[in-house]
Amino acid sequence: MTKSSIFYSITFIFAISIVSIFLALLFLLEYDKQTYTEKLNTKYSIIARATLFHLNNFITNDELKRQVQGYQMREIMDKETKDKIIKNAQIIQKIADRIGTSAILRYDNDHYLHIETKYSSLLLKDEDFQPYRYDLIKMIFGVVFAIIIIAYILTIRKLKPLRKLKRQMDRFAKGDLDINCKTDGEDEISQVANSFHNAVEQINKLNHSRQLFLRNIMHELKTPITKGRISAEMLENGKQRDRLIGTFEKLELLINEFASIEQITSGEGLKNVKPYRLVDMLDEAIDLAMISPSQIEIELDDEIILHVDFRLFTTAMKNVIDNGIKYSIDQTIKIVATKEKISFISQGKPLKYELEHYLEPFVQEKNSHQSFGLGLYIVHHIVKAHHISFTYEHKDGYNYFNFEKIESLA
Repeated sequence: MTKSSIFYSITFIFAISIVSIFLALLFLLEYDKQTYTEKLNTKYSIIARATLFHLNNFITNDELKRQVQGYQMREIMDKETKDKIIKNAQIIQKIADRIGTSAILRYDNDHYLHIETKYSSLLLKDEDFQPYRYDLIKMIFGVVFAIIIIAYILTIRKLKPLRKLKRQMDRFAKGDLDINCKTDGEDEISQVANSFHNAVEQINKLNHSRQLFLRNIMHELKTPITKGRISAEMLENGKQRDRLIGTFEKLELLINEFASIEQITSGEGLKNVKPYRLVDMLDEAIDLAMISPSQIEIELDDEIILHVDFRLFTTAMKNVIDNGIKYSIDQTIKIVATKEKISFISQGKPLKYELEHYLEPFVQEKNSHQSFGLGLYIVHHIVKAHHISFTYEHKDGYNYFNFEKIESLA
């Protein structure tokens, strides 16, 4: 899951929400506890002051009762219990005044108020005191946390088909048409997934029809071409016979290229990958290109063996040789092969556009009637199917078309 993923964004937002609520809880707990403590201190301050005034005869007993009315403070009368509490209690706060001292004590989870003057000592137990409880705020936080988690789970579940759809679309982008993203849901994501599924089904039907059409054409053309070639070979006129035979051989090559196109664009991939000597494949490519030995020069490293589909790879090399000779100044081409790359070098003008422009079918130069046909289009797809690179460069008046990274085929 990448940082740009919607799932990452949603998870991040929910995580921020939970952290924010947790921090708010800590703040609320601290604030509420502080408020609670202040209320207790105010209460004990009122009681202590009123009691000290009464012990020093500054106010009457009735005035004392009026001031501490509503506060449940019970005096500890047993001297032994009183001494034990005073001795062992934790002093929370102690205030000394000229008329006496008062101290808030905590003992055994209870609060006591110890009031002393020169002549008397009182220990009052707070009967209303309850230790500060976090239960309510914790419960509120728990409920909110549970709601957020449930919302997160429901959101992720709702978006789960989107992740599946993305995986299927990635497969589709790589040329895999055998995908299934149909869902039974009725939300917008399910509708998009079903629409995409229907579109892929239509593409599969169109591809199947196209493949059937191409195969029928190739099948129907092979028989008359074969018959025509046999008939041409029976002619007595040598020049006319050779011309007709050459024409039928060209037609056979065209049928084979149709077969190559059908194979590499149908998603069938490479069917017959085996180790072959590069020199044998070059010989076959030169034979297919039907050029004279004087038009080609070959420089090879030591024995180079590549694991390829023989028919497709030789077709690709034949097409590059064809284009090299067709657009060269002197109608010749040089092939230099190492263990890393195969270079097809011909003298000529540089391409007007980037190589990618010429990898589309039937590309034509502006203000020119010359078309590049299907040659480089087929080369590009065959090279791509073998997971190597097809590159171009122009230097010192020569065009270099390269099959690079062929060491991966060794």
